[in-house]
Amino acid sequence: MSALAKPSIMPGGIILAVLAAVCTFLVALTHSVTAPRIAANEQAFLERSLAPVLEGISYEGALSESTIVIAPPHDLPGNRPVTIYRVYAGGGPVAALFVVTARDGFSGPIRLLVGVDAEGTVTGARVLEHRETPGLGDLIESSKSDWILQFNDRSLTNPPEPAWAIRRDGGDFDQLTGASITPRAVIRAIKETLIYFDRNQAAVFAEANSNE
Repeated sequence: MSALAKPSIMPGGIILAVLAAVCTFLVALTHSVTAPRIAANEQAFLERSLAPVLEGISYEGALSESTIVIAPPHDLPGNRPVTIYRVYAGGGPVAALFVVTARDGFSGPIRLLVGVDAEGTVTGARVLEHRETPGLGDLIESSKSDWILQFNDRSLTNPPEPAWAIRRDGGDFDQLTGASITPRAVIRAIKETLIYFDRNQAAVFAEANSNE
């Protein structure tokens, strides 16, 4: 067969290029259509996750619209960056929600959401992530027991700081049957969060909004 008779590969290459372009366009179009919906769903999920620690507290706007991130080193529990959601009403601050980490859980770090109102009182606390023992340490979850609810309306004066411990250690808080390391870690983390807020409240609400 002569060189002039060789079949050309150009048509096939052109077809592949066109198909690739069409696929790229369709992927981009799908992303542009679904991205806002995905973002809205993620935002709604975040709001639902934050709301339980503010039961009974009146506030304005979305809970996540005013946030700051405190990078380590800091005096909050854990050595990770801490996200703080500032909550307002009537033009003034009413609460701050802290995402902190108790590093000394029985099976590893325990991620917590701790709400503190402007008076330094716990509005609520929830466990976000943990690896504690099923049937024992996992009772810190609000879905497993009401143990975490005992921190509602507590502060550094209710009880006094020395009493922020489980009853076995002479403190004011219930422990978990068969588990003491886990509740100690949670109690210590909430107490440290209250201490930080007490010492840094003005700075917490004065920091520039990271969303602006």
